[in-house]
Amino acid sequence: MGKTLSIVIGAVVAFIGLVLLISWWYEFLFISRGVIPAILIFGGVIALIAGISEFKDTLKTKKE
Repeated sequence: MGKTLSIVIGAVVAFIGLVLLISWWYEFLFISRGVIPAILIFGGVIALIAGISEFKDTLKTKKE
């Protein structure tokens, strides 16, 4: 019974989310315009740090 209940609840919540997304479309776009650049900046910084760390590891192994 638990699996069926979780499927039903998931479908209901997804439907409610879709209805709210349609009715609040302009607000969603407004928030997305502010959030997406921030996510890209943070993702870029994380990728840059990972790349520098990998480069340092490569240099360290070449010295050994």
